Amino acid sequence: MTIAFRARIILGSIAALAFALTALRAEACSICRCGDPTFNALGKDVTSEPGFRFAFDIDRFSKTQGPPEEQESIVEDRYTAVGAYTLGSRALLVARVPFAQRTLDERVGDEIEHSEGSGLGDPELSAQIRLWSSPLDGDLGRRLSFSATVGVKTSWGENDIEKDGERLDEHVQPGTGSTDPFFGVSGYYLLNTKSSLFASVQRRLPGANDFGYQYGDISLLNFAYERKLTTNLDSVLELNYRHAGRDQIDGSGDLDPNTGGSILYLTPRVLVNVGGVVVRFAAQIPVSESLYGVQNEKPVYNIGFTRSFGK
Repeated sequence: MTIAFRARIILGSIAALAFALTALRAEACSICRCGDPTFNALGKDVTSEPGFRFAFDIDRFSKTQGPPEEQESIVEDRYTAVGAYTLGSRALLVARVPFAQRTLDERVGDEIEHSEGSGLGDPELSAQIRLWSSPLDGDLGRRLSFSATVGVKTSWGENDIEKDGERLDEHVQPGTGSTDPFFGVSGYYLLNTKSSLFASVQRRLPGANDFGYQYGDISLLNFAYERKLTTNLDSVLELNYRHAGRDQIDGSGDLDPNTGGSILYLTPRVLVNVGGVVVRFAAQIPVSESLYGVQNEKPVYNIGFTRSFGK
């Protein structure tokens, strides 16, 4: 069996698993991300070289939901510090600590009610384990690799911000207040010394918080083509797909009709190596939406910085 044939089998299996996962019951959040966060911040080959990696990301997300007479406009600026350590050549341990600033403008009759909250988001811990890879192949290294990811988003973020003694809307809270396990698989294939393919699928299973709000299950599918342009300049073009359901707004099981659905983003990314620090610029552009109720998701903008320290 050739390596190219194995690559098609593995990447095809990832895609098949992705569609199987999206067929499961999905009751998902009204503000959730697309893309593979480990690939975005640290790259595709994260287990080959032992040592530390650090990254910092700034993201801006915005959307509207609900009919005009009750429309909510949500904007989030998120700052995320990422620390990672590769054990040997098999496992990557990752910790993410976000700080979020959210604003919500909600139309109530003829007036607009404005609220905002900022603070610690929910830290996230994960491990990526390399399950199999092809033998070293000259200058290419490991042409084909297949990994599994498992992790948990903690409930340690702020989820009880108040104003004038009243708790603010759930969508203004920096943290969700729930503990959410997640798992997934990923793989990459080196086409040549300058280009590669990457694919991943992930399933996230949020729980309910102390106020009965539940950001439900999320299925994510990602596919990327990476091309090295010069010694210090890389380019990436991604497709990021998310399938979600509606938010559960309280302990009775009532759902928000203007949340959830499916969306596909096209994401161009540029990476520039500046003195050992990789500077990343990206924009997630919605190209296909099938969202429930009345919603409009805007492009997501990202700038990030990554630095690696070998052992």
